[in-house]
Amino acid sequence: MAFKNRDRTGWAVTLLNVQPADRVLDIGCGPGVAVQQIASRAPQGFVAGVDVSDVMVQQASARNAVATRAGHVEVKQASVARLPFRDAHFDKALAVNSYRFWPAPAENLREVWRVLKPGGLFAVVEQPMRAEGEANLPALHDELRSRLTAAGFDDIRIETAPLRPATCVCAFGRK
Repeated sequence: MAFKNRDRTGWAVTLLNVQPADRVLDIGCGPGVAVQQIASRAPQGFVAGVDVSDVMVQQASARNAVATRAGHVEVKQASVARLPFRDAHFDKALAVNSYRFWPAPAENLREVWRVLKPGGLFAVVEQPMRAEGEANLPALHDELRSRLTAAGFDDIRIETAPLRPATCVCAFGRK
């Protein structure tokens, strides 16, 4: 998945416009590839990754060991249902190909909203499982827009990128 998500993650990080001092959360961080990419763009900031899998947390921790020892990165085993961070802790957050696995997306988006600072930016990147899933993109756009709005996000925009095997959707919302 890390290889498959590399282009999607790079695209989302670019669209988030990560700045040198940003505090960024990667939800469903997997082996920590995005955490590493973000940390390189935010050398004076802080990057946290969470994943429910202990194996992924171990891999992400190993990949980001130097930055973790320096206090620049933190990787935790946690669910989006209960993020282990205080309110208004992050400037930006992203979730790449993990949204479809969230236990309760509507409630989980409110949890993401909680940990973002006012004006914070959140990107959800989802890729249809198969190329024929591209026909379902308008429904996914509507779902994300509706759920982000209900969770308190505004200034929502939907972006697509012609990445293969299928088009990606990136929904951005500001707190």
